[in-house]
Amino acid sequence: MGWWVLHVDLDQFIAAVEVLRHPELRGRPVVVGGDGDPTKRGVVSTASYEAREHGVHSGLPLRTAAKRLPDAVFLPVDREAYEEISETVMAVLRSSGAVVEVLGWDEAFVGVETSDPEAFARSLAARVRAETRLDCTVGIGENKLQAKIATGFGKPAGVFRLTFASWFSVLGDRPVDALWGIGAKTAKKLAGLGIHTVRELAAADPDALASEFGPMTGPWLVLLACVRGDVEVDASPYVAKAHGREETFQRNIADWSRVQAEVARIAGLLAGDLASEPRPAVRVVVKVRYAPFVTESHGVTLASPSSDAGVIAVAASQALGRFTGRRPVRLLGVRAEFGSSLRLFPGGRVIGWSRVPRPSRQPWL
Repeated sequence: MGWWVLHVDLDQFIAAVEVLRHPELRGRPVVVGGDGDPTKRGVVSTASYEAREHGVHSGLPLRTAAKRLPDAVFLPVDREAYEEISETVMAVLRSSGAVVEVLGWDEAFVGVETSDPEAFARSLAARVRAETRLDCTVGIGENKLQAKIATGFGKPAGVFRLTFASWFSVLGDRPVDALWGIGAKTAKKLAGLGIHTVRELAAADPDALASEFGPMTGPWLVLLACVRGDVEVDASPYVAKAHGREETFQRNIADWSRVQAEVARIAGLLAGDLASEPRPAVRVVVKVRYAPFVTESHGVTLASPSSDAGVIAVAASQALGRFTGRRPVRLLGVRAEFGSSLRLFPGGRVIGWSRVPRPSRQPWL
């Protein structure tokens, strides 16, 4: 018997839900995003595997998706449907008796003591399939980092185990961005230092990287390559680290005074949302996406935690003032971040101060 961490990831979740609702779409390229109209501005929330084969992926502008795959079926986002099925899936995972840590609609960590983690993983996948008719991939590891990365090797609808013993044989010669938490920018910067593979990063001097990336991030990158990760699976309720509002404009806004007015309006809507939030905001961030598709963000830390509409509006205005560009704008967003001294996993799950993979950027929903 041993303690194992499993990462359960529903395959092409949103697209799969839509195919269940519309069986005639099975086998066809399906793209879900915005209100389902690819002639309007918006981004892809998810795409079926058939669409991904043509370069359509999450975050891609809908118009670009339509150009790459004009024969695709475009559908609107239906949050309520996805949330309902997600809750069913998480209930199935909990019914196994294991500890379940929800990361989002379509993924969760599962902690279990077992002598045969593969058999347990296949059992979980079979239960999810029987209850929802959805497929999932299960990654197995001795910590969360291993389990999360293992999932990628198991897709679609498979099971894969990654351990300390197999870490370097599987990942050693792969590029550093194969690690959960390292993106293209960090990989490029590491390449400039002559570090290209996971094995090379694991052997790097933490002090040297500290001088390049900062005293916390530099050593953390080395620990990541050395497969340091959290083993605790926390079943406590979901805790969001922020709440945001954003809007894509069908026509670019070139007048900066109108940009200021729109930010003030969105900040007001956000303040209304915060009225039911028990935690005050500690930081306000403004997001600007210029035409054609360049995104920047700037934030302001509040003098004291607050959810007051006036305070949020002033902070949003101050954050907007930090933008030097005056190019046409296609999207604006305002986000309130809540105070916490804890590190968070993707989706905002609080897990403590242990050194763990940093979350990749998530779209504001």
